[in-house]
This record gives sequence, C-alpha cells and structure tokens, in this order.
Amino acid sequence: MGAECARKCRGPVIIPGSQRCEGLTVDLLRLLGLGLAAGLAGAVNAVAGGGTLITFPSLLAAGLSAKAANMTSTVAIWPGTVGGSLAYRSELSDRMPRLKRLSLPSIAGALVGALLLRESSERVFDSVVPFLIIFASLVLAANSRLSRLAVRHGLASEHESHMPAGMYVVMFLVGIYGGYFGAGIGILMLAAISILAPDDLQHSNAVKGLLALLMNFTAVVVFSVSGQVQWLPAAVMAVGAIIGGYAGVSVARRINPTLLRGMIVAWGLFTGIWLLVR
Repeated sequence: MGAECARKCRGPVIIPGSQRCEGLTVDLLRLLGLGLAAGLAGAVNAVAGGGTLITFPSLLAAGLSAKAANMTSTVAIWPGTVGGSLAYRSELSDRMPRLKRLSLPSIAGALVGALLLRESSERVFDSVVPFLIIFASLVLAANSRLSRLAVRHGLASEHESHMPAGMYVVMFLVGIYGGYFGAGIGILMLAAISILAPDDLQHSNAVKGLLALLMNFTAVVVFSVSGQVQWLPAAVMAVGAIIGGYAGVSVARRINPTLLRGMIVAWGLFTGIWLLVR
C-alpha cells in the first residue's frame, strides 16, 4: 500500500495505516495536526483528565483503523504521564506498601486487557469502541459525583497495612479496561482508591498516577510487538503530549477545570454517537 501510494502521490506516505494518498505535504500537515492534538491532550490531562478522547478521534480522522488508533494513542500519551509521577515522588515514597499491593493486580489486569485488544478483530473493536467512548465521557462527566460518593462511603481501614480484598478485584478490572481502551481510567482509579482505600487527595492522586503509568506501560509493551502501532505519528504525538502536559500545569492555574471537562465530555459524546450511527 505504501509503495503504491508513493508512486501515485508527490511524496512518500508518512502514515502508512491511513489508507490515504494525498502526498507529502498533506501527510506533514496531518502529522502536525496530530502533534497539536496530543499537546492539547497532554494539557487537558494535567487540568481535567480525558486526553484520550482527543488523541483517539484525531488518529481516526487521520485514517488509522480503530485498533491502530487506540494502540498508537496509548503509546503516544504514555511518556507524558512519567513527569506527573516524578513530581509526586515524595508522596509516593510515603505509600510504597500500598503501591506494592496494588501494582500486581493493576499490571495483571492491563496485560489481560491489552492482549484482548490485540486478539480482537477489527470488526469487534469497531462495534464496541463507540460505547467505550460514551462510557469514558460519562465517567468524566460524573467525576464530581464520584468524588462526593467516595467521601461519603469510604470503606477502608485507616491503617496503611490493611487493604480490603475488594480493592484487588476492582484494580484488576480497572486494569483490564485500561489495557483494552483506557480513556477515563484515572477517574475510575481515583474513585476506587477514594472509596476502598481513602487517603488525602494528594496521596491518592500520586498512587493513581503511578498505577496508571504501570498499566499503560504494560499495554505499551504488548502493543509495541503487535505490529499495529504507527511509530512516526506516535513519536510526534509523544513530543506534543510531553510539552502539553508541562504547559498544562501552568494552564491549570488559569482555567476552570469544570468548564474544560464539560467541553471534553461534549466532544466525547459527539464522537461516540457519530461512530455509532455512521
């Protein structure tokens, strides 16, 4: 496909999974657009969460299949999450026993989810992805409600050495979702941690961030050997996500997270419904 397109167009095909053939200039513009989308997603993740609802549709619009778009998005966004965990290293050092207990079910779940995606047919993933996007959008919309629920119904012991058995099951299930699709995973994890293992917000955010980092890294390893990741778009988007995530910290001080979250929810619902009815 790439060689055929290169013969027909004015230049080489930069995004081989795109099934399009407009030439070098258009492909460069598409890469630039993907980099900007990833930068916006990185900033959005720093402010409100839900950046995947920007990168995934952007890759679909670039012409990638749903599976390739999902895998490429996961690989591209992952480097941007490392900085957040580094920023929380002092809080993480205080919660190492908790992290050690929750890491295994989180990684195991992500491995199962990533393998499920790798083995899923395009037809199956195409049929479920609109519902996954709508679900992630609704989770993002319910963020404040989930937080209030967590405060009202905290169930865990105050002792760091104790962890409810249900927490391991929940983190395994969240890991499966994270490995398979992942949009809204941070909100789901923060709600689970707040309800089943309540802690102050900064420590909960730190634990959530590192567990998400481990889940996504597990998925990245599986996707990297699948042959479906488009590496040039992923590299461009990774740079954009890192820059956007860094800039998002300062943006977070100036923008209303509720307003931004509402805009992302509306975009996610529109995208999910459009994919459902197209």
